[in-house]
Amino acid sequence: MDKRSVQQIVQAVGGRENVIAATHCVTRLRFALKDEGKVNKEALEQIDMVKGSFSVNGQFQVVIGQGLVDKVYNEMIEMTGLAKATKQDIKDAAEAKLNPFQRAIKTLADIFIPILPAIVTAGLLMGINNVLTGQDIFYDGKSFVDVHKEWADVASMINLIANTAFVFLPGLIGWSAVTKFGGSPLLGIVLGLMLVHPDLLNAWGWGAAKEKGDIPVWHLFGFDVQKVGYQGQVLPVLVASYVLAKIEQYLRKRIPDAFQLLLVAPLSLLITGFLAFIAIGPITFAIGNAITSVFVTIFNNVPAIGGFLYGALYAPLVVTGMHHTFLPVDLQLISSTGGTFLWPILVMSNIAQGSAALAMMFLAKDEKLKGLAVTSSVSAYLGITEPAMFGVNLRFRYPFIFAMTGAAIAGMFITINQVLAPSIGVGGLPGFLSIVPQKWTPFFIGMAIAIAVPFALTYVFGKFKKETK
Repeated sequence: MDKRSVQQIVQAVGGRENVIAATHCVTRLRFALKDEGKVNKEALEQIDMVKGSFSVNGQFQVVIGQGLVDKVYNEMIEMTGLAKATKQDIKDAAEAKLNPFQRAIKTLADIFIPILPAIVTAGLLMGINNVLTGQDIFYDGKSFVDVHKEWADVASMINLIANTAFVFLPGLIGWSAVTKFGGSPLLGIVLGLMLVHPDLLNAWGWGAAKEKGDIPVWHLFGFDVQKVGYQGQVLPVLVASYVLAKIEQYLRKRIPDAFQLLLVAPLSLLITGFLAFIAIGPITFAIGNAITSVFVTIFNNVPAIGGFLYGALYAPLVVTGMHHTFLPVDLQLISSTGGTFLWPILVMSNIAQGSAALAMMFLAKDEKLKGLAVTSSVSAYLGITEPAMFGVNLRFRYPFIFAMTGAAIAGMFITINQVLAPSIGVGGLPGFLSIVPQKWTPFFIGMAIAIAVPFALTYVFGKFKKETK
């Protein structure tokens, strides 16, 4: 390992005096910096061992690579005299610099990122079930299991396994949210599962029960409280988790240690449970439905504009970290309407960023940039766009703009054709598995647009730009 390169990295991020704390993950150095304006990105990315750099949620991250990053980190610590820090230390230092709006977005990210693997896995499994049960995929007017009935129970079991993460989604969110808010994760799980207890009316049957006037109720203190579950809902468990964590913290400070086991958890759950069913649940359920109605109304009335704008703006949202705010909206749309029209546009955006980065591979003369463009484009095609965006496209600007253009056109096309995803899967080329089979054709056309338009525009402009220099 070249010690001089490590020294150059420290100098490029503003020097020892600009570093509050530093740690590393599997592939990246993570810095909490006093002033990111002092970073010399051009000098940083000229260092051979640096594969790219970007800033997110108050952290400045330098991509080094697996296997080498820990050696670079240890050398940097020895060279600078910095104390070794944990990821949480960096998060805390970075969060202190965020404004309230940025903190709110980061809170959502911290809650949903840990449960995202479960949701994506469920989406992939549901995609397999869609292939087995969708009509006109293998046979005209029939599904695979209609013709091969011996596979029907296999599809049924796959569907059960896949649906579990969505049916018990409040349990997953409860665990992650209560942990984030400083409460006991186990109580968060219990709270989430309590909101989908089988004794409650299933949320998906609430509309039909309301029309019939057949919603079960509890009679509490002279009030009728609906016995309704919150399957697939996001807002009720988010707010209830915050309340639970704060009640638990309050009680732990005031109840003697000898009685905490007997009192803290029961009182926290009891109080939160009553509040959840009496006030939090009904209010947030109505808010969630209102949010859903706004998006549905926009995309029903002006689908071309909605799809174009969301396709164009999704990548900038990723740059700011605000894209995390739309995952709850996707989940709410799936719960309320049976499918989301936003997530398929996300796939178009990711593919478009990969295509623009791939075009840069053909334009670049620097071997390091060529390698980064290839690897980051493959990553983007599989749903992870940060290396392509921060390592290649944003560095040259025009690939990023042309990727936004391709994503906007593709997003407009698939929205006009009412492409829906009943689940969330891999946000890249395998994303078709999460699309209803009847809409595969327009989705594939949208993917072709997202591949061809950014690639062609980036390549042609790049060639023209070099010729005019």
